[in-house]
Amino acid sequence: MSRSINYASSPLLTSKTPVWRSKFIVAMIAIGFVGLIGRAAYIQVINNNFFKRQGEVRFVRTLDLPANRGKILDRNGLILASSVLAPSVWAIPEDVEIDDAKLAKLAKLLDMPKAELSQRLNDEDKSFVWLKRQVDEVNAKTIEALGIKGVYLRNEYKRKYPEGDSAASIMGYANVDGKGLGGVELAFNHELAGQAGSRKVIKNRLGQVVENIGEQRPPTAGKDQQLSIDSRIQFFAFQKLRDAVVEHKANSGSAVVIDVVTGEVLALANYPVGNNTSKKEGMNGAQLRNRALSDTFEPGSTVKPFIAALALERGFVTPDTVIQTAPGRMTVGGATISDAHPQGALTVSQVIQKSSNVGIVKLALQTQPKDMWGIYDQLGFGQKPQLTFPGVVGGKLRSYKTWRPIEQATMSYGYGLSCSLFQLAHAYSVFARDGEIIPLTLTKSSERVAGVPIFKPNNAIAVRHMLNMATSAGGTAQKAQTMGYSVGGKTGTAHIQEGKGYATKKYRGFFVGMAPIENPRIVVAVMIEEPKNGKYYGGDVAAPVFSETVQQTLRILGVQPDINVKPQLIYAAVEESF
Repeated sequence: MSRSINYASSPLLTSKTPVWRSKFIVAMIAIGFVGLIGRAAYIQVINNNFFKRQGEVRFVRTLDLPANRGKILDRNGLILASSVLAPSVWAIPEDVEIDDAKLAKLAKLLDMPKAELSQRLNDEDKSFVWLKRQVDEVNAKTIEALGIKGVYLRNEYKRKYPEGDSAASIMGYANVDGKGLGGVELAFNHELAGQAGSRKVIKNRLGQVVENIGEQRPPTAGKDQQLSIDSRIQFFAFQKLRDAVVEHKANSGSAVVIDVVTGEVLALANYPVGNNTSKKEGMNGAQLRNRALSDTFEPGSTVKPFIAALALERGFVTPDTVIQTAPGRMTVGGATISDAHPQGALTVSQVIQKSSNVGIVKLALQTQPKDMWGIYDQLGFGQKPQLTFPGVVGGKLRSYKTWRPIEQATMSYGYGLSCSLFQLAHAYSVFARDGEIIPLTLTKSSERVAGVPIFKPNNAIAVRHMLNMATSAGGTAQKAQTMGYSVGGKTGTAHIQEGKGYATKKYRGFFVGMAPIENPRIVVAVMIEEPKNGKYYGGDVAAPVFSETVQQTLRILGVQPDINVKPQLIYAAVEESF
């Protein structure tokens, strides 16, 4: 049964509603809308920085535009290091879609274990991951052809070293981010690096650029650096050094070539050396260092010419002054100093020629310790060379105030102080430049460099002639003789320190000298570390490397031969004193 309802009679509907209530509701709604409009205006117009930042964090990216790293050139403009474009592979893990077959192919192309690649691609906590930096062009194209969603390529710059191992210890290397981490790459990193550019873009969630915003700042390419190194001389020295290390079963070897006219370093060769095309940041110092600059040793008999020059400078001897070295030994402070072979009466020139310990000690003990220390100090011993190169060391030279007579004696024939091969070569420029010590440089120069006088010219020239005698018949360095050029120099053989003493059967053999003898153009120093094939004297293991390097270097520099006869090598056993 239906029941009709009279709505008109409902007390709720018939009651009178106050007008203010409806107005109040309308007003609240209006105020709400005004508040929303005001808030929107505040957020979007007045104080929109926070929300802009939040939007930018999600979608706006600043992309670095890498600068092309400057080239490193040798003195003739030959490229020693340059940058080439190299693609790198990256991915967005959450977007990657790949089947097992493609995963295996990709892992092979990246030279990476499949399990490691899978782990990187499944890292959902990252929105970006490098898979492999700087792959070769062929592999990059093959990877792109796989068409794997979420895997992308990006062009970067990769460093190339055309001279390979021969110049590796000089060049050092730059990492995948273009930062120099060793050698010249580190020494001149600021100039070579240039300045990266940038551009602001909007990216979608797939990492794809959908819009450029703002102005683009182009990159500034790095500056090229031209070195004093001659790549031809460097390569030849490296080859001869390598042959000597292999022949004598030595641990290592180093060679330094200096142009004494300009002060330019023409070669800094080391063997063995790591390949800088595959350097990693985790490599240790032994693999990265340039031994000619970073390793120090007691120089042995190579310092004897400095003592002879000091004696001449003080005026108590001349080159022809006779010194009695018989019976081939002497006692200083309770210690016995000996010659390898007793010689009897020798002139000062013959003391250098025969490398007599007794003779040089007698000269040294006639000088004041302060004077002897002062000469070593002026020559640069105990001081870090002023050369733009990382890892350069200064060696050790104790103050003369603490010297005992036996210490002054041993320092006169190269024990009790230490230096690098580079320092030794630098010191010998004093004889090549008629008594001046010259500053050295690793950058190209064409001007004659000014030196600082240490010895009088006539005394320096006299010692230079003594050095020439050392390479002639009866000297300790006959194997240093060079086809077409007169040479002079000094051998050195020193026991290797081991613990608090010296190893009985471990030696360093070195030779340092100059050519041509009357008007020197170059100084060459060679060291062979711990030869184990029977021969260990500097005259046997280092002098031949000097000879071949001098001949090739002077020919490259266009220096005319000054002698017309072949070297008169005398193969009698002539041993040097230590």
